[in-house]
Amino acid sequence: MDRFRIGVLTSGGDCPGLNAVIRATVASAHTLGWEVLGFIDGYEGLLSPVNYKILTMENTQGIMSVGGTIIGTTNRGRFAAKLGFGEKAQIPQPIIDEAKKTLQDLGVQALVCIGGDGSLTTADQLFENGVPVVGVPKTIDNDLSATATTFGFDSAVQCVADALDRLHTTAASHRRVMVLEVMGRYAGWIALHGGLAGAADVILIPEIPFSYERLADFVKNRMENGASSTLIVVAEGASAQGADFTTMDGETNGEKRLGGIGNQVAHEITERTGRETRTVVLGHLQRGGDPTTQDRILGARFGVGAVRLIQEKKFGCMVSYLNYQTGAVSIKEAVGQLKRVPPGGQMVQTAKAVGVSFGI
Repeated sequence: MDRFRIGVLTSGGDCPGLNAVIRATVASAHTLGWEVLGFIDGYEGLLSPVNYKILTMENTQGIMSVGGTIIGTTNRGRFAAKLGFGEKAQIPQPIIDEAKKTLQDLGVQALVCIGGDGSLTTADQLFENGVPVVGVPKTIDNDLSATATTFGFDSAVQCVADALDRLHTTAASHRRVMVLEVMGRYAGWIALHGGLAGAADVILIPEIPFSYERLADFVKNRMENGASSTLIVVAEGASAQGADFTTMDGETNGEKRLGGIGNQVAHEITERTGRETRTVVLGHLQRGGDPTTQDRILGARFGVGAVRLIQEKKFGCMVSYLNYQTGAVSIKEAVGQLKRVPPGGQMVQTAKAVGVSFGI
């Protein structure tokens, strides 16, 4: 009898912890005597020219601590399934049919799709067309509902905290205002957690539209009361009251490219306070580098969880993490609603209690 064969792919933006999931998936499948195919560059590997490699215990040895993904990923191409805030696109039927035929021809009996909301939307469409799919939630933005956290998020937060630690000293030396722009798209989780961890004075997030006037008043009051500097963390999707999202030129698969709000904030502060202000944009530094131990462990648990879902034939489900336990939720439920920061939630209240301003 032929060995049971599964496929695995990583899709969308890269993030620390992807290799931990791959390693755990392979190791867990190996204990069951299964064979694992890794499709190269995400869903594109399922289309002509089909591109994959057999993943073994030997060629996945030592990758848990390495950032990125050994099988590549892409957020472009023929499988783009995300258009923008709350919008989804349908993958053309011929593309779905070709991918399905590839899996059938290769004898792949289940597919592990590791990705964020756009990638899991694609996974759900494959499932609706008869492909046995399980999902693993991956995004540094932590904006997937139905799971308390996603791997990659902790590493991104650590990057923000490290940057703030460095900015504190240079800002104090020059008595400057420093603005740090971070990723997160339409959710403020990275800015909020990173800002708290790095002792930011101001945190601006998409869920709480801010006022430039209130922000300038806060900065002036700090300086008048003897503060040597002010550190501001702003999420790329944050906006002033009554303003739209700030976007950069160009789009990614139809999505708006958010960014530039940091420079706007710095300009307004300088104009309104006269204080010298500098901007730092972390950008893809938040995606690169080695995963934190938390993301390594979470990635390993998700990889094992994905194999377990296949064993239990819970196709169309995503591994979730709630109450410190991994479980399963439907992919459709997981991508149906963006998880955003509750403006009145405990994390925001904690920040306010230690004197952090949200520009309101």
